[in-house]
Amino acid sequence: AAPPASSRTAPAPPVPAPSTPGPASGPASGPSAGPGEDGAFLVDQLNGISLPLPKGWEKAGFGIDQAPTMVTAGDHRCPDGTRLCHPGRVLSRTLSSAAPTHRAMAEADVAEAAEQLYGEDALGGRPYGGVTGHRVVAARETVVAGRTGYLVRWRVTTGRGPGGHVQSLVFPSPGGAEQPVAVRFAFDAGPDGPPLSVMDEIIRGIRPVDGPATGGVGSSIAPGDGGRPGA
Repeated sequence: AAPPASSRTAPAPPVPAPSTPGPASGPASGPSAGPGEDGAFLVDQLNGISLPLPKGWEKAGFGIDQAPTMVTAGDHRCPDGTRLCHPGRVLSRTLSSAAPTHRAMAEADVAEAAEQLYGEDALGGRPYGGVTGHRVVAARETVVAGRTGYLVRWRVTTGRGPGGHVQSLVFPSPGGAEQPVAVRFAFDAGPDGPPLSVMDEIIRGIRPVDGPATGGVGSSIAPGDGGRPGA
């Protein structure tokens, strides 16, 4: 079944594509970065966090579903051959969820992220052929920007191409907002996709916008209560 419209990406321009195509399977409807932001970081002002830009990554000109987004620099032909895609995509968003724990939130959000980033787009296109299956490859508590959150990572298979890895990282807003933050990752498998170690690199570098330059701790801690909101 197709995801709600709010979680879909817009379609990418047909080939030949412009020199700076949008993230994932196409541009969405909002800018990813604002003036005055540190060029080494992707800043999510709404949620009060910054994410480090790894080497070989750049801020997307247009964010996925208006969320601040970064992508691997350059682009490659999507598995369906009709457009160009970025093998690595990361976006930050406010998460609205009634789930009681960060673990439950991440478990639900990773499914939405898989459909958003590998499933059907807003106009019914399927540049990856849709998600045909998944398995959980990681699920653990982790410390992000000094706050305890939870991550879930899937290895997804797709109708076309080698599939990829999708991760949802949910943690309390450093600014004390009631709604938590969800950072979604999509790394294509195969030779074009970024190494999974970059996911951990990004997590370690997440920091409050007004916090110290060292960023979040990003270390794993032993599983406990599943990450109670506000813990």
